[in-house]
Amino acid sequence: MGLFHYHDIGHAEIFAFDDFFVKQIKASVVITKEHNKVLKAFIKKHYNTRNVAYISNRIVSYSVDPLVYKEAEKIPSLVAIAVIPGDENMRANAEFERQFYDRPFGIFDNLTKAMKWAQTIINEENKK
Repeated sequence: MGLFHYHDIGHAEIFAFDDFFVKQIKASVVITKEHNKVLKAFIKKHYNTRNVAYISNRIVSYSVDPLVYKEAEKIPSLVAIAVIPGDENMRANAEFERQFYDRPFGIFDNLTKAMKWAQTIINEENKK
């Protein structure tokens, strides 16, 4: 896994690893389709066309417009999303959001499991 790079992009913090990144949205933010422009630019800058997985570490409460997932599917190198909900309400939200994303979408109890899953998905995608 190795080193990571830290980025504060205003509405969130991102920890970028070689094949995936962990994003922690700040409290009370409302994630809309407009945030996908920032996501797409970040992925292009740091991963270019390499396959990458997004891990959402939900340590605080915020809102997500589920239509962001349809826009996220248009990012070719984004091959998977993992969510680590902080509580049962966040888990229920993630279960609902899963319906809007047609690529691998995992929900995990901790960061270690999410990272292992993300790496497995990346390895599988890179073999294609």
